[in-house]
Amino acid sequence: MAENPDVPNTHKAFVPLENNPEVMSHLVHQLGLPPTLGFTDVFSIDEPDLLAFVPRPSHALLLVFPVSKAYEASRLAEDSQLPEYAGRGPTEPVFWFKQTIRNACGLIGLLHAVSNGEPRKHVIPGSDLDGLLREAEPLEPVARADLLYESKALESAHADAAKRGDTAAPQADDDVDLHFVAFVKGTDGRLWELDGRRRGPLARGELAADEDALSEKALELGVRRFLKTEAAAGNPDLRFSLVSLGAVFD
Repeated sequence: MAENPDVPNTHKAFVPLENNPEVMSHLVHQLGLPPTLGFTDVFSIDEPDLLAFVPRPSHALLLVFPVSKAYEASRLAEDSQLPEYAGRGPTEPVFWFKQTIRNACGLIGLLHAVSNGEPRKHVIPGSDLDGLLREAEPLEPVARADLLYESKALESAHADAAKRGDTAAPQADDDVDLHFVAFVKGTDGRLWELDGRRRGPLARGELAADEDALSEKALELGVRRFLKTEAAAGNPDLRFSLVSLGAVFD
């Protein structure tokens, strides 16, 4: 287990979100995504019968997992080869948020899921989410992170959603060893791994027009790649939870 993996040196901390589709859907709807889009549990990444229950196309996946020493070593090794990201503006290939709020990785993952690709086209005009994204777009990553840090609307919506999990939530200042990462199909057709603790967005590979975030290729480039890296490092704890952002049917 990594020690204090989720942005420990910060003055602001949120109550961690549960990776529960009802919690996540409530939060994005409260912020400004229409009720026609929401999150669904993905109970298997290998069994076709279970995958058939997930609405397609899948625009984004939110993966939550225990942060291991193997993961931290892999993350630091990859990041050491990358420049610090400085993207901003309408030509940015993917919208990325640096995380500076402790225990807010679920919120950052959720924002990555809804601010990229097809979901961003559906953000309700005039909503808190619409205003936040418009204000954040021209900012460089540190200023963008400061915008999230100071957002009262975001803090209020998050606090409300954190009360809605099936299990008792930890305290905001508790140390947690679980972390969220988003895998998003961008408007450029690439699969992106988006994590506010990294040095920037990570392009994992090209997807065809008919391949979504839950396609075989996307799973190989994203979730399965992560699991294989953990297994190869000898990590015996391969627990994970996964939800998909897609259409909601009555």
